[in-house]
Amino acid sequence: MFRKVSIESLLLLLLINYLTQIDVSFAQYSQHSQSHDSPDNYLRPHNVARALVRVNPLRWDFDLATVAQDYANQLAAGPCSLEHSSGPYGENLAMGSGDMSAAQAVAMWIDEKSYYDYYSNSCHGSACGHYTQVVWRGSARLGCGKGMCANGASIIVCNYDPAGNYIGTKPY
Repeated sequence: MFRKVSIESLLLLLLINYLTQIDVSFAQYSQHSQSHDSPDNYLRPHNVARALVRVNPLRWDFDLATVAQDYANQLAAGPCSLEHSSGPYGENLAMGSGDMSAAQAVAMWIDEKSYYDYYSNSCHGSACGHYTQVVWRGSARLGCGKGMCANGASIIVCNYDPAGNYIGTKPY
């Protein structure tokens, strides 16, 4: 057990070091975002969770982000409720009162890990499909957006390509 924790800790430190050295301009994304969240605010927690289960990191995809932003705006303009799109991508949705951050949304999804049992490939006690999409081995690209509802709530949409969460298939 001690060795496993040490390896995971080392992997996490290496990943954080790698991610902090990436110099990418996110000016294009800021035109679509309604808050201070950058692509990095979505990518980092996703990729830390993926590294802990030895899955390759996701890359930011501006086209996916545009799709996610458009859908977040649509949900926020309507009844301000969470309803999955019928699009071709994997999708995680989150809603929070006030201005929910990217980190808060992704943390909610990752927190579902405690309900996921890898050996039976099932959820126990609560839903865990958001977590399994975050760490889905086949997904390579991520794009997210946020919409603000008239009542002050925020909706966050993240799209994953290729999609994951195939019944009967383990995420990693």
